[in-house]
Amino acid sequence: MRSTEEIVESLREALAGVGVVLPSLCVDPVTAASEEPFALVDLGRCNVRTAEHLTDVLRSLPVGEALRARVRQLNREGRCMS
Repeated sequence: MRSTEEIVESLREALAGVGVVLPSLCVDPVTAASEEPFALVDLGRCNVRTAEHLTDVLRSLPVGEALRARVRQLNREGRCMS
């Protein structure tokens, strides 16, 4: 299993690959230090232009029923997509 830091870095790279930079993307320090099995990822703050670009990128992705079914399955299992 990858570490939370590795997952955040992977997310940062994937976002950068589509031209989106979230400057304050990080591991939430409170949940990272807690007994919770999975720390939260703080997507942070961004300016309006970045939010607009992220929206455009997300809307351009083909999201079919197969992806929705996979997300539902992983949510039931309590796992994150990787």
